[in-house]
Amino acid sequence: MTLKDLFDIAKFQLKDLSALETPDFRLEQAEYKEDEDIWEIVVSYLIENTNKTATPSAALTSEHQFYRVYKRIRIDKDKNIVGFYIYDSKK
Repeated sequence: MTLKDLFDIAKFQLKDLSALETPDFRLEQAEYKEDEDIWEIVVSYLIENTNKTATPSAALTSEHQFYRVYKRIRIDKDKNIVGFYIYDSKK
């Protein structure tokens, strides 16, 4: 499988997790786990920040309208997603 294949699989499966018209999907990393015959990838995409503060001073802070979410995904040799996880870069 190519990196483009992995990215396309993830993008297709995750596209409905963001309400944005252009969620800016990105393939952040990919690793083939030979002993399990699995690809493990990390993808990111934008979602709307629904926890915005409603105070007038919020416009002056660095509060953003969108934020980037990272997910770790495992894909088998048949191009099926067999795992979907919150990505923790500290592991």
